[in-house]
Amino acid sequence: MPYLGLIVLVVMIAALIDIVSSDDALVRGLPRWAWLLLVIVLPLVGSVVWFVAGRPVAGFSGRVGRDRPGQASAMGFPEYDHPGRFVPQDPEADAAFLKQVRERAEAQRRQGEIERRRRVERERGQ
Repeated sequence: MPYLGLIVLVVMIAALIDIVSSDDALVRGLPRWAWLLLVIVLPLVGSVVWFVAGRPVAGFSGRVGRDRPGQASAMGFPEYDHPGRFVPQDPEADAAFLKQVRERAEAQRRQGEIERRRRVERERGQ
């Protein structure tokens, strides 16, 4: 068992490199800083737990990836850009749908504001 310390060190370094290189939004279980702390404090246990329960699911297709940080991948609609959003089959149709949803929401907000103002006017008149 003279190589046990070396094995623990190699596993810990591999886990630390994997944690640092993982996308923070895809890390499971704990925030990335907590995983780093766990692996540093409990090298063998923390590393094994990271590889089993914390590591992002590898090779899962159909998810939106971020090619450039700060770049919205939902074609100009940053509110729809979040991990877990599936990639559209037809990007033009998806963009048109998202634009339609945004316009409908704005129309509903305007209508709600008009109704609220009418209600306030009626209450003042009584």
